Amino acid sequence: MPCPPQPAKTAFALTRRRVLRYGAAATLGLAGFAPTKPALAFLAPPRTRLRLIGEARLPHRLQFQGTTVGGLSGIDYDEASGLYYLVSDDGSNINPARFYTARLPFEADRLGELTLTGVTALRQADGSAYPAALRGIQVPDPEAIRWRTASQTLLWTSEGHALTGAAPALRESRADGTLVREFALPAMFDFHLTQGPRINLALEGLALSPDGSRAWIAMEGPLRQDGQPPTVQAAGGPCRLTQLDLASGQVVRQIAYVPDAIPRAPVAPATHADNGVSEILMLDADRMLVLERAYMAGHDALTGNSLRLYLIDTREGTDTLAIPALQPGAYQPAAKLLLADFSAFTGAGPGYRLARLDNTEGMSWGPRLPNGNRSLHFISDDNFNPRQITQWLAFEFFD
Repeated sequence: MPCPPQPAKTAFALTRRRVLRYGAAATLGLAGFAPTKPALAFLAPPRTRLRLIGEARLPHRLQFQGTTVGGLSGIDYDEASGLYYLVSDDGSNINPARFYTARLPFEADRLGELTLTGVTALRQADGSAYPAALRGIQVPDPEAIRWRTASQTLLWTSEGHALTGAAPALRESRADGTLVREFALPAMFDFHLTQGPRINLALEGLALSPDGSRAWIAMEGPLRQDGQPPTVQAAGGPCRLTQLDLASGQVVRQIAYVPDAIPRAPVAPATHADNGVSEILMLDADRMLVLERAYMAGHDALTGNSLRLYLIDTREGTDTLAIPALQPGAYQPAAKLLLADFSAFTGAGPGYRLARLDNTEGMSWGPRLPNGNRSLHFISDDNFNPRQITQWLAFEFFD
């Protein structure tokens, strides 16, 4: 039975969520790439760009099949069924940890009505729902979700819960929510006082290879031993992106990715600002899209938030799996190419424009358009906060 509604997330929890500032132009070229080493062959010539199709929203704290909808932090698409999977990062505070299914019809220049079709509770090994923080140690914080066609299962990440000792996790569940397995992750991802992830900067992103055989998981911020989070002046330490072979469950490779410095300072007397990786998505077997999201307190919903989409080649950069601490000069991060700064999608301009953006955390491919190009979809996490929105954005992707 669903738990009774709880208060919205605390101010502390809200500080790590970014109300994003970036949106859509008719077409967007590439700009702002500064490689960390000589230009790589895959980076030239840059042609990738986006075209905004439209946006859809869900009402704040929508009631659906006995649950409160919100905190949507991950999205993926099953081509066979035409369903999207949306995971909530509620973490069993309002209702048990869960994912939703949805449909969203669209044409080349507009979106149809966004419709939820179902909700499913994620289950522990004994078949029970995951508990909230005050009722157990296996506290989930679901952040990303991927549909695995070959096995008809779902992969999902959890940031864990440092105060209860619940480590960050990658799990596989059936479509009915029952647990298939939990993957063994490197000990570097366990919470410790001086090493491991920082609270709310753990496993945020998840990508699946096109053939479904391998997965990548992404840290939102640097491990404590790898450096400090970004500041307004500096990019900070690297995020680790880790590849697993799904048949064996073994970790096979890890690379470092360095997010940008925070775009602007918070407005006094506010002091909080941050930037990190919110999602990853495979473009093909080797190239990966990386979504960076920043928040600067004290600004409005546009100027206080930032969203940037980058491209990397996962074959590049040092394999950092055996490096306990990523000190400057001891490794080579993956070079990155800016594909889209979403600030170009707001304000005056031709075509469909966005009035605002929010805390975008999910990214997924969708159906192909009539011209053969892929659609690219994003979903925002409203934190169950009435000042935020659950916003779905759909783009045409040019490659």
